[in-house]
Amino acid sequence: MSKIRLKVNGDTHELDVSPDTPLLWVLRDKLKLIGTKFGCGIAQCGACTVHVDGQPMRACVLPVSTVSGEVTTIEGLADGGNLHPLQEAWIEHDVPQCGYCQAGQIMSAAALLETNPAPSDADIDEALAGNYCRCGTYVRIRQAVHTAASYYNADKGAS
Repeated sequence: MSKIRLKVNGDTHELDVSPDTPLLWVLRDKLKLIGTKFGCGIAQCGACTVHVDGQPMRACVLPVSTVSGEVTTIEGLADGGNLHPLQEAWIEHDVPQCGYCQAGQIMSAAALLETNPAPSDADIDEALAGNYCRCGTYVRIRQAVHTAASYYNADKGAS
């Protein structure tokens, strides 16, 4: 065990964990942030996607000792209790069925909107290509990302 310092959703934590523990298990078991899901365990399904310094990363294979930037989870995406535009759009388009993949889908889409505020269908498909939805809600996911982009752009234009 080692002392690991980790900044998650704006809060700094000092944790006694093995340096090779995947970030996913630190988030879920130590910090009780259970929105990030375990799917495949080999970084192929995207259910465990979080942001590290704004970049989407697969937490299931990322040793906590290698994380030096700020981690944002689905719980930290909302701003001061207000839903993120993607979370609003997900509800509006009734995207989730089982909901298992949704946190990873939203986190990947949020990273996309930060770099491309007006993505095409092809941009969305490319950015979310590593996020699998067993329920097949890809059409609604794409619609929700477009809707969120319009909310996101309206908010950016208002500031």
